[in-house]
Amino acid sequence: MSGIFDGLAGLLTDVLGSPVTYQPRAGATRDVASIFRERPIEVEGADGQIVRIDAPSWRVCRTLVEDPGRGDQILLPDGRIFTVQAVHRTGSPAADGFWICEMQDG
Repeated sequence: MSGIFDGLAGLLTDVLGSPVTYQPRAGATRDVASIFRERPIEVEGADGQIVRIDAPSWRVCRTLVEDPGRGDQILLPDGRIFTVQAVHRTGSPAADGFWICEMQDG
């Protein structure tokens, strides 16, 4: 069943996203294509429940960032830095589904 969803995360990122510089707590800094939003969003969580995120959010494909965690940072093209506060896995069964990260300025 997940086969019909495979590739959609990458397509959405290509259309709606832009590159950010990802700096994990441990490991190499690298540029990744992703979607950053400052407005509140609602997403379906891993358990099927709707999760409202009022903080800025960062949506990144699980194949690009395997294990984002609290304290990881992203650098936006405009020079602002945001820090991961919480991570949600979406309900998508696709291998390339998204992580949704709640972010904090700085």
